[in-house]
Order: sequence, then structure tokens, then C-alpha cells
Amino acid sequence: MHATMMTALLAVLTIVAALGAAGPVSAKPAADRTYTIANYPVEARAANAVAAKETAIADGQKAAFRSLLKRIVPVTSYRDIERLAATDPATLIDGVAVRSERNSATEYIANLDISFQAAEVRDLLTRQGIPFVDTQAPATIIVPLTRDAKSAAGPAGEFRAASGAWGTIWPTLDLANSVSPLKAEVLKPELGPDTLRGLYDEATRNASVMTLAAAYGTDQVVVAIAEVDTEGRKVNVLLAGQDAAGPFALKRAYRLNDGDLAYTLELAAVVSQGVLEGRWKAVNSGGAVAAAPYAADPGGYAATSPAGDEVAFDAQFTGQNEWNAMRRVLLEAPGIDDIRIGTVSAGNASVSVKYPGGGPALAQVLAGYGISLTDTGGLWVMRQGR
Repeated sequence: MHATMMTALLAVLTIVAALGAAGPVSAKPAADRTYTIANYPVEARAANAVAAKETAIADGQKAAFRSLLKRIVPVTSYRDIERLAATDPATLIDGVAVRSERNSATEYIANLDISFQAAEVRDLLTRQGIPFVDTQAPATIIVPLTRDAKSAAGPAGEFRAASGAWGTIWPTLDLANSVSPLKAEVLKPELGPDTLRGLYDEATRNASVMTLAAAYGTDQVVVAIAEVDTEGRKVNVLLAGQDAAGPFALKRAYRLNDGDLAYTLELAAVVSQGVLEGRWKAVNSGGAVAAAPYAADPGGYAATSPAGDEVAFDAQFTGQNEWNAMRRVLLEAPGIDDIRIGTVSAGNASVSVKYPGGGPALAQVLAGYGISLTDTGGLWVMRQGR
């Protein structure tokens, strides 16, 4: 056998062995689809490439498990998730598939599909008395758009097909495995600016929603319109239409933190998907979607997040990757609300959040994510665990 063929064969066997150790991702029954977290990004640095990969996959499994719990547990029960802090997600893994990966001598970066054992997770939540909804809703079409009210260019006037970060983030979200699955589509050419403007006005909204339904051939269509307010340093997002829980409209503003538009739009997309998941979970967990059509966000993030106590702290990190990991935890950890990021430098960032119980309670939650939050004499400091 030629040396090159032998090298290739050994490489294939190495990959197969590595995937076998993690467990292959098998074809899941439709009822178990929500237990796969797809395209999850992981990265880690270590003394060598092997250690970096092991750390990245282990950390990724923990983070994906938290994402799974937030997906299927009703928002009103997020605080109960803390009771599972001692659970080792590795014991619940059904399989791991690598979508893409790259590495160096000390770093490993990848996107993984991580599947969990549906029956085992259901049993765990049932034993802990934590409610969950894992039945998928009928799929809803999501139409991401941008709006520039000062512009009249383009076929839809001030409304345009999503571009830039708002256009690229939606395909990267795990839309298919959500409890409220989404199918991203482009704006139909027959939908003019009057129809889209009508979604902002309660008096004309119903007619606009009916026009959307006719254009896409289904009642379940939601538009997600992002509008950048440079002067106000915020991004305004309108979600409007009808999903599996019924008709609704929700306006929400996201602060432009340190001018980072891409991060703000990513946050808005993630929260918007969470709103739709929250609505479906509210309907199927004994909650109620508001009786009046287009009431804002029943069961979603904005309606149920606790006000909490404000905690201001200095986040300290060694590089951009570590800061990104910290931001991801702040976004994913249950109960954290009203995240505000001020000045960001090469090694630290000024952050404030709201959390029930203030700094001491928040420190306990972050410790479960491997992050320390300590009171240094009147100033809270957040650092990645070493």
C-alpha cells in the first residue's frame, strides 16, 4: 500500500475513533428532535492540541445542555434549572457530530451537533419536578428584514431583505430543532411597504397579517424587522405576525453596547427566537397566551424575566475568545436580565445586569459556569475560572 494511502487511512481511522468515543449522532425520532443542539460553537486553548479539543468538547457539552434546558423548560421555571447544577451532561450525551473544525498546536475551534438522550433528560426533569415542553410546534416562516425609515430606495421602500449581521445570524441559529421551529424565507416581491408599515399600527395590523398569510400560503408567518437607531444608540426590533400560539406583535429595543452592532443584532435574533419558543411553551405548559390578539410577548423573555437587583461589575479577561465566552454565559444563564455593556478595552469591560438577589446570588450562579464573581471592597469583579 502506498505511503500516502496509508496516511489517509490512518487519518480516517483516527476520526472514526474520535467520533466513536463521543458517540455517533443517530437519526432521532421526530418526537426527540428538540434534544439536539445543532451547530454549537466551541473553542478552547490548552498546553497541546489534544487537551484543547478535549476541553472544548467537554465545555461545549455543558453549554449545550444549558441551551437544551432553556429550550424546553418554560421561562417561568428557569430558576428551577439551578437545581440541576450538579448534573454531569456527559452522562446524558447521545452523540456528537463535527460540522467544522480547525486547530493549532494549542487551540481548538469547532461547530458541533450535540444530541442528548431524550428519555434520560425527561426522566431527570420529571424526578426534579421541573416542567418541560419538548413537543415541536408546527413550523413558522420567519422573514428577517431591515428598515431605514429615512430611505425610499429599494423595491419595498424603507424595508429591505436582511443583510449584514441581521441576515447572516438567522441561518446559523438552530431553527429546525427548536420547540417552535422556524423556516427563514426572503420577502415576497408582492409585499409592499404599506403592508409592512401596517404591522406597526394596531388599526391596520390584522389586514397586514392576512396579506402576509396570502403571500406565503400559510397563516404562520412572522416578520422580524430590525431598525438601527444610531442617535439613540439602540436597535429596535419588531416581531409581528402569527405563530403556532396565535397572532402577536412585540416591539423591543436593544442597547448598542460600545457600538458593537453585530453583537447587538446577534443578541436580538437569539432573544427573538426565545420569544417564539416561550410563546409555544406557555400554551403547552398550562400557561395562557394573552386573550387579546397582538398582546406583547406572552410567555416570552420580555414578559417573564424578573426585574431583579442591579449588579455592576468589571469583567476581566485575557483575550477576545475569553470575553466572548463570558458574554455567552451572561446571555444563557437563567434569570439574568437587562444586560448593559459599557466601555470595552483589551482586557476588561464595564458590565451591569439585573439579577434577583443581587451580587451574592449572581456569584453562585456564575460559579456553576466556571466563572468567579467576587466583591473586592465595593467593586464586583468577574473572571474566568483558571
